[in-house]
Amino acid sequence: MENTITYQRTEYPRPQFQRDSWINLNGTWKFAFDDQNIGESDRWHQNLTEAMDIQVPFTYETKASGIRDENFHPYVWYQRSFEIPVDQIGKKVMLRFQASDYLTKVWVNDEYIGSHAGGSAAFSFDISNAVTTNAKNKLVVKVEDSNSCYQPRGKQRWVEENFGCWYVQTTGIWQTVWLEFLENRSIEHVKMTPNIDTNSVAFDYSLAGNMDEQLRVETTIHFKGEKVKQFAFTPNRSSMHFEVDLLAEIHEWKVMHWTPEHPNLYDVTFGLYENDRLLDEVHSYFGMRKVSIKDGKVLLNNQPIYQKFLLDQGYWLDTMLTPPSDEAMIEDIEKTLEMGFNGVRKHQKLEDERFLYWCDRKGLLVWSEMAATYEYSDQAVENFTKEWLDIIQQHYNHPSIITWVPFNESWGVPHIATNKKEQAFTESIYYLTKSIDSERPVIVNDGWEHTISDIICLHDYEEFGERFSERYQDKDAIVNNEIAHNNDKYPFANGYEYKGQPIIISEYGGIAFDEGSGWGYGNQVETEEQFLSRYQSITNAIKEIPYISGYCYTQITDVQQEINGLLKEDRTPKIALEKIKKIND
Repeated sequence: MENTITYQRTEYPRPQFQRDSWINLNGTWKFAFDDQNIGESDRWHQNLTEAMDIQVPFTYETKASGIRDENFHPYVWYQRSFEIPVDQIGKKVMLRFQASDYLTKVWVNDEYIGSHAGGSAAFSFDISNAVTTNAKNKLVVKVEDSNSCYQPRGKQRWVEENFGCWYVQTTGIWQTVWLEFLENRSIEHVKMTPNIDTNSVAFDYSLAGNMDEQLRVETTIHFKGEKVKQFAFTPNRSSMHFEVDLLAEIHEWKVMHWTPEHPNLYDVTFGLYENDRLLDEVHSYFGMRKVSIKDGKVLLNNQPIYQKFLLDQGYWLDTMLTPPSDEAMIEDIEKTLEMGFNGVRKHQKLEDERFLYWCDRKGLLVWSEMAATYEYSDQAVENFTKEWLDIIQQHYNHPSIITWVPFNESWGVPHIATNKKEQAFTESIYYLTKSIDSERPVIVNDGWEHTISDIICLHDYEEFGERFSERYQDKDAIVNNEIAHNNDKYPFANGYEYKGQPIIISEYGGIAFDEGSGWGYGNQVETEEQFLSRYQSITNAIKEIPYISGYCYTQITDVQQEINGLLKEDRTPKIALEKIKKIND
């Protein structure tokens, strides 16, 4: 048992859709393992006996949980109590989970509420009919996990020990749990789509409850405290669409664009009124930016952008996949920028929304990548598709996200090079993504054999710059599958061909210091001088290839047995940050 608790997550978990009426349920819960899966038959939801304490939202595998047991336990139980504040009595009570891995079942006051499958997407339950307002309420949660390769698991191992680049599993609640209080009629969601070419932003409103002529939705947009626009409408149905011209005289440029150098954000408040009574108020923001592709280049706001990215797996020493604090997330973002990178590829992880919020605020670009399955089956297709759809919708409004990456290195589609079913699956995810979000590029099978994809991404851990230069000298030979990268991989699956897409080296480097244990790519280095020489050689080789539009270095930090980070797990730099920046500039 590890009893020293040093981390708390008390921040509002969803800063892009923020209300004032909420209660954070993180903190100390009762917790029990149920390896024999007897908890439901023995009615543990009525009384969780022989329980230990756990600190939510940190999983039992982590030091921050107060338990730290890295063995796999497929069934775990949680229990805590809560009260309904006097000023919230009579409102709808929503129980919200930002993420819980994998199958989550919920009871309130011994009443079964429901379940949710998926390890990365947020989900909610309406528990209004189960709560009492004159006593404490009992909340019990069971989470079922497995070693199945049909469920999206990202970098979580599915065997007893870590291996390769797969790490200790994450089981149970791993992001914030919270209550939110709503009137029967409320604002459920607003999708915001900027258009810099028309100086406008589109709002797609989803409203909950019965609509009538007494209702009014009011939207107010500010920039740095000054009102830009305000408009209102009477909703005649639960879904409404409006486009708003943002041109204003409050600043010289009329419309302020979001860029990495100037991450301008417009604040927006949505109010739902019944006559003059405020039923619901939500605070949000958006960034005016455009991502497009033209002439083999990625454009940001209609200008080519060279992407200098870091692979970021989002692991921390004491908390693993759960960010320990806002300060820890900010530190990673600021050190990334200090090293001269302009973005991160969030690898095999859907990151905490507060991380994305800080990327929005600080101007760090993000590729958002889905956690992979590792075998192909009908069940894997269903599991993946349902959760991916939720994720696109939940993270759509973040201006920092400029690319979606549903597949990586043929994980979950191991025979994509020749198998038409697996190829069709990737195409279906591409078009599904585009049906929700036509604005962002979608990368299908980052690194290996692409099917239909807006960007062609190649992984290559070549150690020597001159070999990099030689290998990629002939673009036609690369895109026509005549020259292999990553030893024996080719850019396209059978039946697909190059159509002029941008080309990015989206994994390279992985240089590890020789520290006696762990691994990196290629030979390890022993000194800073050796590291910088190799880093500069391969990075410059990539930058000098004219048709390549960017790169992503592996990686920002060490992760467990993988020691190829520019920072150690505790975020101590291995190399002076300014020396990395000098090479990236």
